[in-house]
Amino acid sequence: HGTRISSLPTHQPTNHQPTNHQFVIESTTMANKIVCLIALFIATCMCAAIVSATQGVDVSGACLVSNWQCLAKGGYSFGIVRALRSNGSPDTNAPHTVYNAWDGGMKHVDVYFFPCYKCGNAAGQVKSAVDYLKSYNAKWGTTWLDIEGTQYWSSSQSSNQQFFEEMVSELKSLGQTIGVYTSASQWDPIMGSSYTGGSRYPLWYAHYDGRQSFSDFSPFGGWKRPAMKQYAGDDSDCGCGVDLNWY
Repeated sequence: HGTRISSLPTHQPTNHQPTNHQFVIESTTMANKIVCLIALFIATCMCAAIVSATQGVDVSGACLVSNWQCLAKGGYSFGIVRALRSNGSPDTNAPHTVYNAWDGGMKHVDVYFFPCYKCGNAAGQVKSAVDYLKSYNAKWGTTWLDIEGTQYWSSSQSSNQQFFEEMVSELKSLGQTIGVYTSASQWDPIMGSSYTGGSRYPLWYAHYDGRQSFSDFSPFGGWKRPAMKQYAGDDSDCGCGVDLNWY
């Protein structure tokens, strides 16, 4: 039956020291994990930026439902419609263009007023435009006051400031949400670089650099940051004359 072994030799554990090869593998693995985490973070930030970018158009003429549907398919989700013309009268295209924007798939619809200083009666102008829209049961969000073109305003900045404040006061009494469309090159000569009367309201500024970014913005008129940017103008898309906007 063979020799009987009375006891087995005991195996003494040894303390293995990691080799240089193991250090290299572990270091490489950790570096790869860090690179992957950084890449994931960057990708997440890029996705968030894409999701948060909202594109829209403003129009000064009539646009049909089919035009807005085409714009919606092109990635635009809001429209801003002119409702007060530079001659001080309501834009008769506005109510139906507002309807059409909603029916064409826009998620938000605003209006803008291009006031006429030389026509006088600031409060009367904005009231007539609001009343005209309401008479057609048009629904909109913000009413933007378009402040541009020194040729449309007085050479007296204090007179311009008074006219602006009369428009704002009337819009507030009518329960309107107010915003201001302008840029430093327009606001400063019209209202004065030290006048901050509009800065309590959101700013929609124009800079035709073709970039969907606020990196070009410099504070003016009391505004520290903008709400929206018009980055391209006098364009034509889906059969409508449009300016391109982003926020």
